[in-house]
Formats: sequence, structure tokens, C-alpha cells
Amino acid sequence: MAASSSTLWQPQEEGLREICGLLEQHISPTSDKPRIWQQLQHCSQFPDFNNYLAFILARAEGTPVEIRQAAGLLLKNNLRTAFKSLSLSYQQYIKSELLPCLGAADRHIRSTVGTIISVIVQEGQVLCWPELLQALVQCLDSNELNHMEGAMDALSKICEDIPQELDLDVPGLAERPINVFLPRLFQLFKSSHSSLRKLSLGSVNEFIMLMPAALVLSMDQFLQGLFVLAHDPAAEVRKLVCAAFVQLIEVRPSVLEPHLRNVIEYMLQANRDTDDEVSLEACEFWSAYCEAQLPPENLIEFLPRLIPVLLSNMVYAEDDESLVDAEEDESFPDRDQDLKPRFHASRFHGAENAEDDDDDIVNVWNLRKCSAAALDILSNVFGDDILPTLMPLVQAKLANVDDVAWKEREAAVLAFGAIAEGCINGLYPHLPEIVSFLIPLLDDKFPLIRSITCWTLSRYSKFVVQGISHQKGHEQFEKVLMGLLRRVLDTNKRVQEAACSAFATLEEEAAEELAPHLEIILQHLLCAFGRYQKRNLRIVYDAIGTLADAVGHELNQPRYLEILMPPLISKWQQLSNADKDLFPLLECFTSIAQALGPGFSQFAEPVFQRCINLIQTQQLAKVDPVSAGVPYEKEFIVCSLDLLSGLAEGLGSGVESLVAQSNLRDLLLQCCRDDALDVRQSALALLGDLARVCPAHLHPSLSEFLNVAAKQLNTPELKETVSVANNACWAIGELAVKVRHEISPVVMTVISCLVPILQNAQGLNKSLIENSAITLGRLAWVCPELVSPHMEHFMQAWCTALSMIRDDIEKEDAFRGLCAMVRANPSGALSSLVYMCIAIASWHEIRSEDLHNEVCQVLNGYKQMLRDGAWEQCMSALEPPVKEKLSKYQV
Repeated sequence: MAASSSTLWQPQEEGLREICGLLEQHISPTSDKPRIWQQLQHCSQFPDFNNYLAFILARAEGTPVEIRQAAGLLLKNNLRTAFKSLSLSYQQYIKSELLPCLGAADRHIRSTVGTIISVIVQEGQVLCWPELLQALVQCLDSNELNHMEGAMDALSKICEDIPQELDLDVPGLAERPINVFLPRLFQLFKSSHSSLRKLSLGSVNEFIMLMPAALVLSMDQFLQGLFVLAHDPAAEVRKLVCAAFVQLIEVRPSVLEPHLRNVIEYMLQANRDTDDEVSLEACEFWSAYCEAQLPPENLIEFLPRLIPVLLSNMVYAEDDESLVDAEEDESFPDRDQDLKPRFHASRFHGAENAEDDDDDIVNVWNLRKCSAAALDILSNVFGDDILPTLMPLVQAKLANVDDVAWKEREAAVLAFGAIAEGCINGLYPHLPEIVSFLIPLLDDKFPLIRSITCWTLSRYSKFVVQGISHQKGHEQFEKVLMGLLRRVLDTNKRVQEAACSAFATLEEEAAEELAPHLEIILQHLLCAFGRYQKRNLRIVYDAIGTLADAVGHELNQPRYLEILMPPLISKWQQLSNADKDLFPLLECFTSIAQALGPGFSQFAEPVFQRCINLIQTQQLAKVDPVSAGVPYEKEFIVCSLDLLSGLAEGLGSGVESLVAQSNLRDLLLQCCRDDALDVRQSALALLGDLARVCPAHLHPSLSEFLNVAAKQLNTPELKETVSVANNACWAIGELAVKVRHEISPVVMTVISCLVPILQNAQGLNKSLIENSAITLGRLAWVCPELVSPHMEHFMQAWCTALSMIRDDIEKEDAFRGLCAMVRANPSGALSSLVYMCIAIASWHEIRSEDLHNEVCQVLNGYKQMLRDGAWEQCMSALEPPVKEKLSKYQV
């Protein structure tokens, strides 16, 4: 099949026949796909195979279009990986065959050529293909539809994939490609062919986020073009007009300000467009407007017209797939596509980890959800101002109790949920009535009304729990609690899911208030556990775990454990070590172990052993999946490490005997060195938890653990790896207070990493700052002679961070370090005395008597040291509340 290497490459007849035959079989529905694919892969070893594909696509006139297109798609995939390794003459040949096809008579050929051209530009840059730019300009100026469409198809794909390439200087060209193309794109806005209007506007839209100088300079022309296209007969064009306004309000709101009334007016119309995709795109505008922080008053006068549009778009569309799903009761088996991927959040020590988003029940974005999201954000911006317009509409929908109007009622309940945060002040006096109205809807005959009512009640759960203190409120709380539990046992899968999620939200708010109801809650949740299918089972695990977190040690009673543990243990024994359904069960056990504390010890041994086995198996699978017998899946390691942390936290020193009989230390060291961030994050959390309860078992590898933890703090990518650094920092502090002086070899390495974190605190994670301040203090407490000579370099930033930390045992340790350093080097803190006083005043109350006395000694020491009015001068720099707090310390 090889041809002569002369520049004028020619295919050989036999090679052409063979490849066309293979492609024909490749696209035939009845062929042996794997065998054909293997033969094509074999062909691709020949250096000129891609030339054959280009020839078939471009020149094989008598061949069916499907085969030519298949050759083109294969060529595109090959070039994506191999273009740079082709000889220059072959690159040149392929390029020269593609350009004449821009104007091919067949639309499919033109489209395939456009895709390949975009791939070549991605791989080889515009600079290296000046003929392409000339060909595109010639086609666009040709006035011949096929040529114009072909060029626009290729150009639009380049704009979509690599718009920045067109905003670069090209040697030999007087101006940047974007300056050549923009005027031609604007010209095509006026074309009589909707395909050209769509492609040209879509291409310009791709530059809005980049906002190159060329677009800024021609912004007026762009806006005029948008207003011309605003009422285009083609829905696809109108959708792109809306998308342009949404992006402009996000990126450059100032350019729209002079035209804002017209744009809002247009978006209101577009939001009612007969085409759902246009109205969805227009609906994105309201959230974008609010987030752009433009003056809200510009929108106020439009609210009476906007809110009814949003509300009517919140009604289920006839073709919404949720309507079909809603018919499924629990006897329908789950389909594979129902099982969404799940993500475990690795263990994190500190104040702020990623928050869960309060998500609507199923994650397909559509006009209904976008409208509800817009109402939510408008309620947050305008608060109670939207209620006079909204409430009469909602009440009218709810008053219509005919069966045919159920979707209207459902949308009204969704609206109550959407405004729960933003309008809480205006709704507050009426909340008891609203909740009383919602409770009966939990038993509505329409499943989607039952499910949305669960969600809406969960949005008011904070209020429902606040009312417990008085009798009426207490009765209402019990009605909501029992109503949601009834729905947890609904036969409809959608309702089960919504009820379980809503119940988990109520649990978080109610916490220990749930204790008197534990038995009935457990009976319902474990009954659901026995009935639910795979997908909803995950949500039950979450509800059980959240319950354990909420009620804590209240759960540690034999009558509760008899309901809770046997079904979970039976499931634990059924699942194999390769079954991903273990993940939510491991998470659930983590919460239970922490809640039961020593009460979990009767279940601990097999759980601990299984975690060790899972980690070992997965570490083997990482290097040799065949020997391990399972594919590598790091989440097994992360969940197992987190459960071991839960055991250490729950059992305390009771975990020691389990650790002693295992090889956990070696496994943990390996995990602390893992290349995956979330494995390191969880491993370092476990290191800190074990340091607290059984440091002796870490001892033989102490220096390795300290070095690997210190290494996590010394990284240029600190912002990307902040959770790992945070846990490493915390673990070093926990080790320090247990091994005391033995930490001295790494002290200065760690201090040199912590000081820059404290000095550049702006924009860093709050927990990392707090943990850095505490760990620095703990190191100073155990090794003051090493740390105190350097204190003047960090006292100011360190004291500022200490003053932000809430009172607890960790803060006490840090202040013991402060006192120890001042004793060792009193002059080191002189220049930062004001900051130190502010840090001391940040204590609400120092509970430890000996620390309180140490702080008194430090302050009085400075008072005696600073003579001739210097102490008074320092005091005068402090705010009155700070001075008042310091009076507790006899100064």
C-alpha cells in the first residue's frame, strides 16, 4: 500500500478498494464490528493510510456518501492523535484535499470536512495554514450557498473549539484573522438563508467570553445585528440572540446598560416564545442579571409582568420525562441510567468544606427548573417586594382543585419552595398557615404533588424546628415529621426519593429534638431499607447517617441498635469487595461509629478488618488488577480510610487493640504518599485521628509520617490542594502534642511553610489559616527553644489568625505555645504587642485555670518591662472593648 514519497502522492487502486470495502463493512449494522475495527487499526500502521482516507472523502465521487463520511470521521479521530507525527508532505496533501471540499455539493461531506479542518487547526495552529484563511475568505465572498455554508461550518467549529487562535498575529497577514472575519460574520446576519444567520451569530457568540479588542471596537455593530435578528423566523437564531444577551450581561454588562430597557422587554417576550429552547435561553437572563449586580431598580417595574411568566413556565410541560418517571412504583426495576454516579467527599478537618447544593429532585435542566431558579434568585434580590404580585397567582392556582389542574397546583407548591429563603421575612407571619396548608398535600393522589410538597416543606424545616418550643409549633413539627415518614414509605419511587432527601434536611435542622422520636424514625427508615431499590437505597443510607450525626450518643441504646444494626450488617455481609454499593454503606457506618462512640465496639472488629482488606486489595489492584481480582477504584480506599477515622473518633483508645493487630501503619503511610489528592486528604485525616488516640502505634514510622505531611504544605499549588494541606497541617499539630520533643527534626521545615500561609491569608481557605495558626502554636508549645528565636517574623500575622479562632481545646494549645515563646524570648513579641493583646481579648473565657494564670503572667511581665509610659501607649492603641476584656487578666 506504500506509495512513492514524491510530493504528488497518488493512491493505489488495490489499497483504495480494500479500505473502501472495510469502511463499507464498518458502517454495516450486521458486520463483525471488533474484527473490522482490528483490520482498520492494522491499516493505520501504514504511513499513508490517512492520505487514503482524505482521498476517499474528497475524491471518491462514485462511492456512497456514507462511506466517504465514514472515511472522514476516521481521519478526524486519527489526526487528533497523530497529526503532529505525520510527515510534512502528508500533512500538506491532506490539507490540500480538504480545502476544495469546503463547497462540496453534499451537506454531510461539507460538515465532515469542517470538523477535520477544526481538528487540524487545533493540532497545528492557524499560523501553519495560511491557505485555509484565504480559502475561507474566498468561499464567504463567493455568494455561492454551498461554498458559504461549508466555510461557515468550518469557521464556526474553529470558533467553538479554539476561538483564541483567530485573535493572534499571523506572519504575512496585515491584520489578525478575527479582524478579517468579524465584518463578514456581521454581514451574514442579514443573509436570506437561516443556516448562514445561525452559523455566523453562533461564531460571534463564541468570542463574548474572551472579549477580544476587535469585538469591543465593533460592539455597536454587534448589538445592532442582535436587535435585527431578535425576531428572526428561525427559532435557532432567536435562541442564539438570547444566549448573546445572557453572556454579555455576565461579561460586559456596561455595554448593555444604554439599551437595558429594550433588552429586558425583548427577554420578557422571548421568555414566552413558542419554542421551549428559546424561552429556556431567555429565562437564564434573569439569574444572570441579578448575579451581574446591576442596579435592581431597573428590573423592579418589570416584575409584575415577569413573575407570571416564570410561574406559568414552572408548570410541567407535556413532554417532561418526569411525568413518565412519576408513573413508576417501587415494583419497577431500576434502569442502569437511573443510577447517577455518586461522589464521596473526603474527610476534612475544619470550619468550611464544600457545601451541598440544595438541588431540585432530578437533574435534567429545563424551562421549569430554570424558571424556579430565576424566581429563587429574584426573591433573594427583591425579597418581599415580589409577594404582592406572586401570592394572588399562587393562591389562585392552589384554589383550583380539579384533577385536570394538578400541574398548576404542583407549580404553586414549587413556587412556595423557591421563595422560601428570599421572602422569609414577608412570609414569616403566615408560615404556620402555609405549613398547615402543605401538610395535607403530602397525601395528594398525584405523586408529583406529593414529591414537590416534601421538597417545599424541607425548605421551611428551619422554621418548623424553631417552633417546637411552644405547643402549637410542637404539634406542627410532629405532623411534618410523621407526614414525611409516611412518604418515605410511599410506593412511588419519585416520592420515596423526595421524602428521604427532605427528611435528611429536617434531621439536620432538628438534631437532638429527634431523640424522643428515634424508635419510630428508625422503624420507618429500616422498613424503607428493606423495600427500596438500588438508586433510592443510597438516599436511605444518607438519611440514616444524617440521623446518627444529628442525635449522636442518644442512638446508643439497645432497643435502637436492635432495629438499626441487623439489616445493615446483613447488607454489609452480602456485598462483595468490588461492589460500589459499599460506598454509601461505608459512609453510613462512619456516622454510626462516631455517634455510638464506645457503643460501636461490639461491631468494630469485622468492620475494621474489612476496611483494611479493602485498602490492601485496592493498593494491589492499582499495580496488578489481575492478581487483585478487582479493577482499581480509589473511592474504596477513601471511604475505608474515612470509616477507620470514624472508628478512631468513636472508639477512642478502644481502637488501639485493633490497630496493634493490623498492618494499618504501613498501609496508611502508602496512602499518605498516594498520587490521588482525595486519598492523601483522607489518609492525613486518619493520621491525625490516630495520633490523638494511639500515637504509640505510629511511632516506628514517625519521621516518615512527619516528612510526608510537611511535604503537603510546601507546594506551589497550595490553592488547588488546600484540603490536603489543611489535613496535613492539623495532623502535624495532633502528633506534636503527643510525641512532644520527638517532633523537633521537622519543626523548622513546617514553620517555614506555615508562616507564608499566615502572611498571605487573603483569599486562602479559612480552615487552613486556623489550622496553621493552631499547629504553629502547638509546635511552639513543645519546642519553644526552636521556634521563639524567629517569632518577630510571624507574630503579627499569627496573632491576627489566632484572634479569629473560636474558643476550644485546640486554641488553648496554641496559646500555651504563645506563652512558652514569650517566656523564652520576651523581646521577640514587643513590636507585635498590640496584636497579641487583641488575640488574648478574642477569648470569651479561658476555661483552663493554669493557662489563664500563664496569660496573666505574660501581660503583667510586659507591663513591668515597658517603663516610662510605653505600656500606657500600647494600651491607648486598643479599642475600648479589647481593653475591657484584658481587665480579666489583672492588668
